[in-house]
Amino acid sequence: MSKLPKRADDYSAWYNEIVKRADLAENSPVRGCMVIKPYGMAIWEKMQRTLDDMFKETGHYNAYFPLLIPKSFLSKEASHVEGFAKECAVVTHYRLKNAPDGSGVIVDPEARLEEELIIRPTSETIIWSSYKNWIQSYRDLPILLNQWANVMRWEMRTRLFLRTAEFLWQEGHTAHATAQEAIEETRTMLDVYARFAEETLAIPVIRGVKSANERFAGAEDTYCIEAMMQDGKALQAGTSHFLGQNFAKAFDVKFAGKDGKLDYVWGTSWGVSTRLMGALIMAHSDDNGLVLPPNLAPIQVVVVPIFKGEDSVAPLKEACNRIARLCKKLGISVKVDDRDTQSPGWKFAEYELKGVPIRLALGLRDLEAGTVELFRRDTMSKQSVPELQLEELLPELLEQMQRTVYEKALAFRQANTYTVDSYDDFKRLIEEQPGFYLAHWDGTPETEERIKQETKATIRCIPLPGQLEGIAEPGTCMVTGKPSQGRVVLARAY
Repeated sequence: MSKLPKRADDYSAWYNEIVKRADLAENSPVRGCMVIKPYGMAIWEKMQRTLDDMFKETGHYNAYFPLLIPKSFLSKEASHVEGFAKECAVVTHYRLKNAPDGSGVIVDPEARLEEELIIRPTSETIIWSSYKNWIQSYRDLPILLNQWANVMRWEMRTRLFLRTAEFLWQEGHTAHATAQEAIEETRTMLDVYARFAEETLAIPVIRGVKSANERFAGAEDTYCIEAMMQDGKALQAGTSHFLGQNFAKAFDVKFAGKDGKLDYVWGTSWGVSTRLMGALIMAHSDDNGLVLPPNLAPIQVVVVPIFKGEDSVAPLKEACNRIARLCKKLGISVKVDDRDTQSPGWKFAEYELKGVPIRLALGLRDLEAGTVELFRRDTMSKQSVPELQLEELLPELLEQMQRTVYEKALAFRQANTYTVDSYDDFKRLIEEQPGFYLAHWDGTPETEERIKQETKATIRCIPLPGQLEGIAEPGTCMVTGKPSQGRVVLARAY
């Protein structure tokens, strides 16, 4: 098995090779779309189950809305359609027919739709059209819904998981009687995403608010969590939007309050996607392959027998199965790889590449000594431990590894976060040492656009209070010298 490219030599090639060789995903025959393979899907399913439980704990319910949206729906909210118009895939016909010359099938020109349908880039419009039928009075509120779905955004430059034309995600859409209630919902879901990122993905994040230029199309405010990848670039790991009354006004969704007066409903939307798979890879993995935090690993422990002659097969298989039964009793996902078609060394390399947190290997000598060889994927270290200690050791070790993976990512972010006051310094440093830069900004879209054009860096977020030390101190914009209310986070990003 050939070695992976090194991160330091070619980060992009390293990432692409991990996705391919760890059996996570591959490109499909449709340009810009991907096939998520079983191992990649198993990781996404663990994310999905964890998030779904967190949503339901906060009072949300799952629903499902159509994939196809009438074109007229997108026209109703002006900033929304402007934000997504260039990414929309459009269905114009509903039937095919055989070509007269027998060359194959063609679109039947007589089957043109009266109104074109848009493959959903996001579902605000189709959902708010339903809310108009569901909401009449304050008694019908709040509505707290989530949808697990696929969406289509016609991306030209794609990369598996990070940016694809079709991707999987969840999108929450809620309706409220007051602005304050909707804002609280927006912040609640931001906190859910941040807890999920840090406790499950083991990725430290900064909670913040997007600038007006970076705000979701159709929102009053967009809250986000920003993560740092190992190449110093930022990745937006989740967003939560306060929609105000924009979509309620677009779809005429009103409710009668307790006083009998009609008012427009207040809305939110929030979502994360399979982009988190890309974040997981780029935040933790190394030159040997994938590194998975135990909370997300489809296989937390793999057990590999080292056979030596026919007489060793039966007793080693029995020992491996005994260990597997113990793992299952402890609630640990386990796999016994007793295939005789691959060598132990080949198996070791495969499970290192796939990021399995713990590997247990045993041969006849281990069996006689009552020990197993334990290998930790996070530190690439191994030790011999008594089999009788596994019941106590494995749960503790998995918890420790979860913390270790997080702490390593946090230390990396801290080491690559810089405070800068001079625009000339910023332009030089962003080239030399990518990372998060904390700088003063005058709050204008013109200055923000200038920074983007001249440095390819963007304002990732305006951090919320308590996120970073010294961030809220007033100062002067590093570009214009005008007053600044506080520092923002700037970085180049995926």
